[in-house]
Amino acid sequence: MIGAADEPELSAFQPLPAPAPSGLLLKPGDRLAICGDSITQQKMYSRIIETYLTVCAPELAVTVRQYGWSGEKAGGFLGRMANDCLRFSPTIATTCYGMNDCEYKPYEDRIGDTYREKTTALVEAFEKAGARVVVGSPGIVGKMPSWVKTARGTAQDLNENLCKLRNIDIEIAAREHTGFADIFWPMINAAVHAHETYGPDYSVSGRDGVHPGWAGHTLMAYAFLKALGLDGDIGTLTVDLGSNKATASKGHTALGFENGEAKFTSTRYPFCAAGGEPAKDDNIRSGMTLIPFQKDLNRLTLIVKGGKAASYEITWGAASRTYIADELARGVNLADDFPVNPFSDAFKKVDDAVAAKQAYEQKEIQQIFHALLDGKFKTAEDIKDPEVQELFALRTADGALDRDAIIKATEAKRAPLAEAVKAAFVPVTHTIKILAK
Repeated sequence: MIGAADEPELSAFQPLPAPAPSGLLLKPGDRLAICGDSITQQKMYSRIIETYLTVCAPELAVTVRQYGWSGEKAGGFLGRMANDCLRFSPTIATTCYGMNDCEYKPYEDRIGDTYREKTTALVEAFEKAGARVVVGSPGIVGKMPSWVKTARGTAQDLNENLCKLRNIDIEIAAREHTGFADIFWPMINAAVHAHETYGPDYSVSGRDGVHPGWAGHTLMAYAFLKALGLDGDIGTLTVDLGSNKATASKGHTALGFENGEAKFTSTRYPFCAAGGEPAKDDNIRSGMTLIPFQKDLNRLTLIVKGGKAASYEITWGAASRTYIADELARGVNLADDFPVNPFSDAFKKVDDAVAAKQAYEQKEIQQIFHALLDGKFKTAEDIKDPEVQELFALRTADGALDRDAIIKATEAKRAPLAEAVKAAFVPVTHTIKILAK
């Protein structure tokens, strides 16, 4: 787990202190827009965020759309935000730019000035439309991007550039009174510590040095969820062995305690991340070892008190762990200690539904709102996707593409995907077995 790093690799950076989150920024019923470049288009950190909000904070009833676009700079999103994003009336937005804005070269004042201008403009455009904003810093690079022919310098040069853009984001957030999500500094600390812990092949920034795998995206999601003000309290389940009673906090209902078994029904889930090796950067569970995700964002606490034994075996689902009585009396985090648990199957159904919805949102924006409506296709034969072919046939009386009808049709396609996310989130009834050892 990372802390303040004083490694030589980090001595060249001059990061400004990041402002601490100032309480919950989300409001019930918020419509969250997740905006960014190809890293956002990977639909990984955005998926973690949406699934988390759906199952871990359902009382907020936040809905989400993702707007990632490969190769985009802050100014590029500024040019399309009215058409792609503001038409859906977001009430809060996260931004994650800077990677392409750095131009993959050593920092120049021109780069910083342009980034400041465009990022400020898009923040102000959101605010004018009535949306609150969390400005996310860029991440890091692990090596020079081989596909960028104009790239020059070293990975260290690029990271120093990205750190300066991060500092500009902090200045903008302070001036515009927005939230700020620090991705760069925790990520570069995590990269150093991951190399020390897991070896040089572990890449927080991804195989190509720019696009993270699941571990890196877990760090990004953590930064945004913390910036949005989530407190991570999933709930507390309490069993009093002295009085043979089980109780539960909001979001959970105790159904009783009998013969050493406490039964609960829960309408809040812990975030379930199982599978994958900690030493591999391709899984969420590994990313959680680099940040205090479980402590800060994923606490489903079990308290067992009033017993006479020195220790107890806790069985939850198919797994068991033994704790000393004092540990249980203080409370243990089930979400951390039981990667596979009674919520895992239900959680996966929600997460799969979120993935399907976000995949369509990318298609809706890029293939329909732009490729189709911007006139890329001259005939139906130019179009490979059957759905887009059908939309090409929607015409006004004068033969032009019927924009309103096409947008209405795509929203009708998205609606059941959004409803499927809600439908997948169902109460989970589960049993905790407590055996004196």
